[in-house]
Amino acid sequence: MSEQLIFDLPARSAFGRDDFFVSPANALALQGVDNWRDWPLGRAVLVGAAGCGKTHLAHVWQSETGARVIDAKNMSALLSGDFANIACLVVEDIDRLAGQIEAERALFHLVNMAQAQDVHLLMTSATAPARLDIGLADLKSRLEATQLVAMEAPDDALLSALLIKQFSDRQLLVNPAVITYMLGRMERSARSAQALVSVLDRQALAQKRAITRAMAGEVLDKLG
Repeated sequence: MSEQLIFDLPARSAFGRDDFFVSPANALALQGVDNWRDWPLGRAVLVGAAGCGKTHLAHVWQSETGARVIDAKNMSALLSGDFANIACLVVEDIDRLAGQIEAERALFHLVNMAQAQDVHLLMTSATAPARLDIGLADLKSRLEATQLVAMEAPDDALLSALLIKQFSDRQLLVNPAVITYMLGRMERSARSAQALVSVLDRQALAQKRAITRAMAGEVLDKLG
């Protein structure tokens, strides 16, 4: 057999501040999160495309504030209790609730509870609140009045760091020249960086080969 079995083990993501690479594409977002004590109404929405680093930055904030982190789809348990022991809260992927009226009502109540009990609230979304198709008018107005913290499209420095981090999370060392080559040919998005590294990891494991420029070229040709 020319290829070995592949065990699709998850990569271990590193979410510390030291692992968060700062570039012009995300420096303002980092500053916006660092200034959380100055958020109007005590809340902010961190907006950026999938894979751009929203979750990483949210976890940096969580580690520094002791915030509780929940997925937007899992709010019911929190709403059934109170915020007595919560000073800061992260709700991830609120954009996935748009158009689901019961979920929208739950988020509306959570936003109100957080404000009433002085809980600092950081929400993440792939789309700015003004462009979300939210049916509940009261929730839409709450979100549009919330501090917006935007992560820009990744520049070369950030894309390079994302590739290196993705490889590092998989405990893979790749020659910097290979990274430079990929930057010149890949789609300019964080999601593309994640997909590219994932495919390269699998191919290197299956073929028992190091990740080289030639392999990267083969994978990039396949991904089109």
